[in-house]
Amino acid sequence: MNYFFLILIIFVIIYLFLNWFAKTSSKKISKFIRLFIIIFSAILAFLMFYAGRYIFSLPFLLAILPLIKTKAGISLLQLIRIWGLLRVLKNSGRFNFNNFNQTNNTETMSIDEAYRILNLDLKKKYSKDEVMKSYKNIMKKIHPDVSPELSRLASIVNEAKDIVIKSVDI
Repeated sequence: MNYFFLILIIFVIIYLFLNWFAKTSSKKISKFIRLFIIIFSAILAFLMFYAGRYIFSLPFLLAILPLIKTKAGISLLQLIRIWGLLRVLKNSGRFNFNNFNQTNNTETMSIDEAYRILNLDLKKKYSKDEVMKSYKNIMKKIHPDVSPELSRLASIVNEAKDIVIKSVDI
């Protein structure tokens, strides 16, 4: 008997939603959907943050940034690529998020790591121009002139570029 009332309530809610959907303009519907996605993403990000999983809430925040009209001019794809670069650097121990001015890792970077930082495939052969094109695309986003906080990240990308170019010249 309880299932009957539950199904009845669900059908009434669906009927009311479809009735509202049929009577409103497409502009109002798109605004409603955009607002719903932003609010839902923000609530989900807050819940993840509150649960102590801040690193997992960052992709949700990055996902809603393009929905909000800002003057940043960064697309979702660019944010995902920067996020991937930071993840590779954090996993390799090259970039310490707590101490920006300290260089804890003094060992040289491997060729595999340098290719991953520059978003290049290790199995393919690249020319010097292709390596420089990939390097320039990354540096446009993280150059210290754009954001002084990213100077350590820029130096790591420079080191990766030097290693890859040396391996290409061989």
